[in-house]
Amino acid sequence: MDDTSQINRLKNGDKNALYALYDKYSGALYGVVLRMCRDKELSEDLLQEIFVTIWEKIDQFDPDKGKFYTWAYRIARNKTLNALRKTDPLIQKEDMGVYNSIEQEESGTNYEALNGVIKKLEVHHQKVIELVYFKGYTHREAHKLMGVPLGTFKSYVRQALIQLRANYPLTLLFLSICLDVFDHG
Repeated sequence: MDDTSQINRLKNGDKNALYALYDKYSGALYGVVLRMCRDKELSEDLLQEIFVTIWEKIDQFDPDKGKFYTWAYRIARNKTLNALRKTDPLIQKEDMGVYNSIEQEESGTNYEALNGVIKKLEVHHQKVIELVYFKGYTHREAHKLMGVPLGTFKSYVRQALIQLRANYPLTLLFLSICLDVFDHG
């Protein structure tokens, strides 16, 4: 279904258009945020902030440059990364076992099996998958964290995905479903 009508109404200040877009995209955006920050309360707060930003900045959306979901996804990703930068994302604050159980029940995906497959990769390939797909870092951010040149980092990502594709073909499908790598719209 085309969002053009809702977007035009939203640009004219129609709150019902925002509600319609919220109904359509909030689940997918919430999933992205939750996977990145692994904190239900923070994810709910960020989802509200994301839609406030959409309301305030809808005039910046250009349908000629991409789909609405892609634009909203970027807002969600940036807001989440900014929130994570304010705190230390390396400190575990809660029992992640509960989170993993909830996540598996919701999606029906076996994250333990996925994690087991990834653990069979070389350590540097595991690290790039973790940084890009599980923690949401861009290649430019992640290569600095690993202390390798950007080209080397991109090569590691490519090599890891090739190994996963060759040795574990279903893993890439799991990554695309679980981590929302591909565009929804």
